[in-house]
Amino acid sequence: MAHNHDLQEDFGDNHMFTHFDTPLRTDAFELSDEEKIASIKKDVEHILQTLGMDLTDDSLKGTPNRVAKMFVKEIFGGLNPKKKPSSSTFENKYKYGEMLVEKNITVYSTCEHHLLPIVGRAHVAYISNGNVVGLSKMNRIVDYFAKRPQVQERLTIQIVRELQRVLNTEDVACIIDAKHLCVNSRGIRDIESSTVTAEFGGKFKEEATRREFLEYIKLETSF
Repeated sequence: MAHNHDLQEDFGDNHMFTHFDTPLRTDAFELSDEEKIASIKKDVEHILQTLGMDLTDDSLKGTPNRVAKMFVKEIFGGLNPKKKPSSSTFENKYKYGEMLVEKNITVYSTCEHHLLPIVGRAHVAYISNGNVVGLSKMNRIVDYFAKRPQVQERLTIQIVRELQRVLNTEDVACIIDAKHLCVNSRGIRDIESSTVTAEFGGKFKEEATRREFLEYIKLETSF
């Protein structure tokens, strides 16, 4: 029988995930950002010292604090619900009833299994049922959910669910095509492969609508 440690390694190496919500403890926000930075700084110091790095070197002196601030304020800032984009929408006054697609949204995220980058593009679409959302809001929603330890499948679902909630419609879809540095730079070191995930809601479950979306994101855009 496999040991628990072996099962955990296998689970992470195969990029499996448990549920659609980001796994957070109930006390996740009891500490302030400043308190979290101070604590993480000590942990980073310990990691670097354990690796044998000389933290008195001018190049390394500020690394623990820089990493701690980056974790809390930047790459994992999407864990904080206070940073969630506002959910304002606008009446669809022009009665635009066709599909709206925002493609090639940059995705910078972090794999929760090895804490290595996930870098790629998201393509998001919806069909208005009376409300529309600003184009930049779609980018902000992608960025918010990307800025946390993630699994690409979960990220795709979270983006769709949030837009469904904001727009009050099931007719939302998202496709993400991304490279995982835990695959590209370690393990099998396959630098060419990327991972594609998709979530289709409402009318996007219909073959014709789904095909239309896929055709849109294949279009070349040049200026």
